[in-house]
Amino acid sequence: MTTVRETDDAAVSLRAAMVSELHEMGVFQSEAVAKAVAAVPRHLFAEGEPLEAAYAANKALVIKRDGDGNALSSLSDTHIQAVMLEQAEIEPGMRVLEVGSGGYNAALLAELVGETGTVVSADIDEQIVERARRCLDAAGYGRVQVVLADAEGGVPEHAPFDRIIVTAGAWDIPSAWREQMSDRGRIVVPLRMRGITRSFAFDRDSTDLVSASYRLCGFVPMQGSGAYTERLLTVTDGVALQLDDQRQEFDIEALAAAVRSPHLEVWSGAAFDLPDELELFLATSTPDMVMLHGSKDLVDEGVLALSVARGVPALMAGGSFAYRAKRPNEATGGFESGVFAHGPGAKAVAERYVALLRRWAAHHRRRGAADIRYTPMPEGAAEPSAGIVAKRLGAVEVSWS
Repeated sequence: MTTVRETDDAAVSLRAAMVSELHEMGVFQSEAVAKAVAAVPRHLFAEGEPLEAAYAANKALVIKRDGDGNALSSLSDTHIQAVMLEQAEIEPGMRVLEVGSGGYNAALLAELVGETGTVVSADIDEQIVERARRCLDAAGYGRVQVVLADAEGGVPEHAPFDRIIVTAGAWDIPSAWREQMSDRGRIVVPLRMRGITRSFAFDRDSTDLVSASYRLCGFVPMQGSGAYTERLLTVTDGVALQLDDQRQEFDIEALAAAVRSPHLEVWSGAAFDLPDELELFLATSTPDMVMLHGSKDLVDEGVLALSVARGVPALMAGGSFAYRAKRPNEATGGFESGVFAHGPGAKAVAERYVALLRRWAAHHRRRGAADIRYTPMPEGAAEPSAGIVAKRLGAVEVSWS
């Protein structure tokens, strides 16, 4: 196995192969981002990792774990970093704040802003700050400023920023980020909501933020005063619900019984396609939709469908629930979407879910059909409803064209 201690020629060759792979995947939308990825020696930010791991286009590398083995900081895969940089549309001379340090992404930002620009990389963890500084210096990016800070408050001493790039899963958008944006500012942030994460590129619209750009992604959760832990509610062995709203109440005994009851299958006649777009639509369509997680053992037993193994939006109705499934169907282009429903109200909740599947397939089955608006509100004032995801400091409104 090749290691980072091997020759620079090996690193150059692997980096070129990674760039070619990202080109083939259609990741690059601009020459600037492609050149930045080709220029930065990623292996110098992946201390102790094999070169092949450092230059794998879709491999994230954990930098630090907590005592339970959970990732606290990671070097995100190059694929998603490039995607977010394309969303940011960074120009030479810009001032950029990176929230969450690893070093590599800050180096990419330094390539994009050039000698006339400024990059400030902030992290709440002193060890991560020290590591990022060391790696940046080793790679020749001493001009990047690395600071120790809780991201909730931004970095006011270096504001305003033309771009704020967040490299941790945020549950809300702190007021400081909006206040520290320049007039042409943009925030690119992996926003967590109802069990899913999407990278949004938000621009200012008066006091609101708006985005028509969103991409599938996954990041370690943000730490500090802006941290938020979703509620994980165990229904029965091997079944849990992941919830944003800590106030939601469920009849756990009835739901546990429903899990083991015979399920109802209802098929929509609509194509199953673009699952990440469909998931966003389902997760934001009603506050009764939560994320259902089921064990592979229950899938193997035939109790639950395979879609639960990685988590699937589930519609809850009292002691009954329904969730999305798929089956082969050439008439719909390959696969057909459908619903598995459990409980005494299985028929009614399945019909509601299938109506959503048909509506998405008929009207919104394409990339970029969603428009997202973030509206700041007094803390705790936002209320969830159809198309509205309540946050602590505001509300996310998702509309579909």
